[in-house]
Amino acid sequence: MNTQFKKDLIEGLSKEQKTLSSKYFYDDAGSRIFQEIMNMPEYYLTNSEFEILSLQAKQIIEALNFNEPFNIIELGAGDGFKTFKLLEYLVNNNINFHYVPIDISQGAMDDLTGKLKQKLPQLSIHPRVGDYFEVLSKENMQTKIPSLLLFLGSNVGNYSKNEAVSLMQLFNSNMKQGDKLLLGVDLKKNPITIQNAYFDKHGITKRFNINLLLRINREFDADFKIDDFDFYCHYNPINGEVRSYIVSLRNQKVELKKINESFDFTYDELIWTELSKKYSLKGIEELAKDSNFKVENHFLDCKHYFTDTLLIK
Repeated sequence: MNTQFKKDLIEGLSKEQKTLSSKYFYDDAGSRIFQEIMNMPEYYLTNSEFEILSLQAKQIIEALNFNEPFNIIELGAGDGFKTFKLLEYLVNNNINFHYVPIDISQGAMDDLTGKLKQKLPQLSIHPRVGDYFEVLSKENMQTKIPSLLLFLGSNVGNYSKNEAVSLMQLFNSNMKQGDKLLLGVDLKKNPITIQNAYFDKHGITKRFNINLLLRINREFDADFKIDDFDFYCHYNPINGEVRSYIVSLRNQKVELKKINESFDFTYDELIWTELSKKYSLKGIEELAKDSNFKVENHFLDCKHYFTDTLLIK
């Protein structure tokens, strides 16, 4: 049993505003459903960032202004779909660099490494499995050559403002002077575009959230009745926050037999599952300043939906 999951579950469902952490969405079924989300025409994020990394790889690498060789350290590499275009540009132009993908999943890392060795056999790849900061402090602080850190996919949007500053400060403290960070950030835009991406008419995002209850049923011998819960999502264009919730449709008690715990839910009670914050360019610059970075460039897609922002320590 995942002891951290157990701890977070008990803590989250005991709060007055019940919460379930979005990091537990990604079991095998959840990861498959998320692939469906990324393939929805309404879900613009993946294509927007893919466009930036495909069409502006040359400009991004030139903006680094590194004397070769250098490291590219990717935090949460996943399947490497978007990063591939950047790596392909570097390899095809005989630029001397080492790619260090970091992920907590050994399976994801094995898949990524196998795929990249097949597609880019000349790539110098040094995969690392583990916690970002443990690997960073070991890998980056002990090498003389400069590094570009990648934190893509708008992952920073899953953190509240204070948490985002703390996270960025942690990145900063594990970087050498002159190292750079390419930060993927989803931008504020027409609220309807954002609402449609996160509260889709196909019901895929609902399945993604409800799958978390199915996971709890399976791993903790719980008795969440799936038909007694619904999904709701709301975007606030003023503060840029998308908040997602699971909704209890009646008064009910759920038992988690494996850990001998039970939780009461009232009619229409909300379980907060995810925050996805959108930024203005000014907001990104404030975040950078608060975490001791300087903004060098914003690389935007053609619709200005998304930015990969280059920061320097």
